[in-house]
Amino acid sequence: MQNEQIKPDFEFIALMASLMSITALAIDAVLPALPEIGLAINTPDTTDHQLLITMIFLGLGVGQLFFGPLSDAYGRKPIVYFGFTLFFIASFICVMATSLEFMLAGRVLQGIALSAPRTMSISIIRDTYSGDYMARVMSFVTAFFILVPVVAPLLGKWILDVYGWEAIFYSQLLFGVLVALWFWKRQAETLKPEFKIPFRFKVFKSGFIEFMKYRESVAFTLISGLVTGAFLVYLSAAQNVFEKQYQMPDEFPYLFAALAISIGLATFMNGTLVLRMGMRKLALAALVAFCLSAVLYCVIFYGSANPSIYVLIPFLALQFYGLGFLWGNFRAIAMEPLGHIAGIGAAINGFFSTVISVPIAIFIGGFIEDTVWPMFAGLAVCGLLALGIMLLVRNNTKIRV
Repeated sequence: MQNEQIKPDFEFIALMASLMSITALAIDAVLPALPEIGLAINTPDTTDHQLLITMIFLGLGVGQLFFGPLSDAYGRKPIVYFGFTLFFIASFICVMATSLEFMLAGRVLQGIALSAPRTMSISIIRDTYSGDYMARVMSFVTAFFILVPVVAPLLGKWILDVYGWEAIFYSQLLFGVLVALWFWKRQAETLKPEFKIPFRFKVFKSGFIEFMKYRESVAFTLISGLVTGAFLVYLSAAQNVFEKQYQMPDEFPYLFAALAISIGLATFMNGTLVLRMGMRKLALAALVAFCLSAVLYCVIFYGSANPSIYVLIPFLALQFYGLGFLWGNFRAIAMEPLGHIAGIGAAINGFFSTVISVPIAIFIGGFIEDTVWPMFAGLAVCGLLALGIMLLVRNNTKIRV
């Protein structure tokens, strides 16, 4: 492992962000095209359209459970190459889909494939940095990564209008090829030969037992799942909220971009503040603010119709500004004691946080038909549960089982 005081260079941050960004592109670029895709696969129900978003997250969770241990055995780079290859196959399945089931299969497979570069970027960062410096790198990577959600819906809308929804998937393939070539040319293998762990199924058992020894790793995996689930409700329902409830289909990509900028701004600020305050104090303060803003909305607008868009956007911006201080720090805290099993540690963390988040999103998303209030109720409940867990483990970092 490199010295944690070595400052990261821009290319490393940009490359790690690009590995993560393919996932964001695969999710966000298709948002404006959900009605058209629904017509193409004979599925007009908007609640079914939300599954095209949530199911890719299910694939992300399942895939990284296997790719993490495989990377500990064979290195980070071969797993990234395999993931890109699988992504190309999955994207063609989506383009050829003629039914909801066929399309969902392609989206799940896309998620499984993209879990490889996504998980490997985290493992590579953990191989290279630790402590608050790791949190700082994660923040800058996430800030860079946030640029994709800002432009992806706009790009998707433009491609949809000019070339059709199938071209959105082809553009993702092109981006994937470029990132794969960049990664192959410029990124060295970060897993040293002496740290390789032969792949056996008992690795899952031993890795899980080792993971469970660390109270913070377990707690912040649960917390990440709760917060991610709440956000996934918004992500899957955003098209329905802005285009159907607020009748703003043309403005939707711009509103989505503006909210993504609020996350990116907070994430960028986190990269500077985390070295002054520490990732735990900063994450706690942000989580408290996250909960308060969601609860405030629920109290003010309980039992009433949707407020003006000029009221909704500031409330959402406050929520997402808080999220920008949470994701990178939550992952860094969970991964901090797991440097000796970074691959399987990242896999277990990602798998369980995703498995928690997907059912939350599907359940709450089913209530978002005529009003956005259930979304904020979900944000409030998930945030308060996460805050309770965080306070419980605040003074205990490790337990033995």
